[in-house]
Amino acid sequence: MGNGNIMSGIEDTALHRVITVEAYVSGKVQGVGFRACVRNIAAGLSLTGIVQNLDDGRVFFAATGDSASIDKLISSLHECPRAIVKNIDAKEVPLRNFDGFNIVRIP
Repeated sequence: MGNGNIMSGIEDTALHRVITVEAYVSGKVQGVGFRACVRNIAAGLSLTGIVQNLDDGRVFFAATGDSASIDKLISSLHECPRAIVKNIDAKEVPLRNFDGFNIVRIP
């Protein structure tokens, strides 16, 4: 009985480790409400971060939160209406703190 609880606690701790991920998303992801979709999904998962269009047609986002929620965000990107996600290049980076999850507009 005790061993199961210890293993469960270890797995829960690993799954809920707070991380920051940066990702570049390519496909038809600009001009289709994709950034708002990313922000809404992230906010619903209690993640913080930023999302912005890039000049090359991709969308960049950085998100901080527990690793399970980050995984859910990434897997949910294909569900954004009107967007066609072809590739997601995501990697963990040093922890960053954000105030909410915001769309960044480049002047």
